[in-house]
Amino acid sequence: MRAQLREEVEQRERRLDDRDDLLDVVGGRASDHARRATGMPRDSNEPVRLTRIYTRGGDKGETSLGDGSRVSKLDPRVAAMGDVDELNSLVGWAGGLERVQNELFDLGADLSVPYAAGDDRLRIGDDAIGRLEEEIDAANKALPELRSFVLPGGSERASRLFVARAVCRRAERAVLSVSDRSPLVAVYLNRLSDLLFVLARGANADAGVEGPLWKPGGP
Repeated sequence: MRAQLREEVEQRERRLDDRDDLLDVVGGRASDHARRATGMPRDSNEPVRLTRIYTRGGDKGETSLGDGSRVSKLDPRVAAMGDVDELNSLVGWAGGLERVQNELFDLGADLSVPYAAGDDRLRIGDDAIGRLEEEIDAANKALPELRSFVLPGGSERASRLFVARAVCRRAERAVLSVSDRSPLVAVYLNRLSDLLFVLARGANADAGVEGPLWKPGGP
């Protein structure tokens, strides 16, 4: 009886840790148990303090959303969040886009909580999309006019950016399958894929590599 009670208590604690750690990461706020433990408010630049990496809370195929609700890991929202995570890893592999990586974490936080107009959750805004558009225009000015479609490849950095762009497109499609999403999440990913494309062309130009072009019916 005592062993069963101890196991129930441990399971409850694991569920709370799993929920609170996710809220820390995607909700931009300190967990209750962390505040109680430290007695101090959480620094806004320290949204999470992980004391252990595994919680066992997802061992049965479920995970917590940013609002604390539990869903299957096969849920379209979780699948979209996974694609965004993969995208962020590839952007990091390409290098030099730390602000974009941070915005992708913001986007993941946005996506992790069902959208409701006027809520106070962390959401991707028009300002982030505007920055992407400015960077696209600036980078594209230095490039020659395109007269055919570009084949992915060329220099190593360009190839990494092309891979990131392809995954960005997949993440955008996955996001569109989530019904109650923030309306700007897919827009941001759409612009980001354009930026990654332009940056890939620029990387080839910087490396002195002529980017391969599509030749319809050619070798």
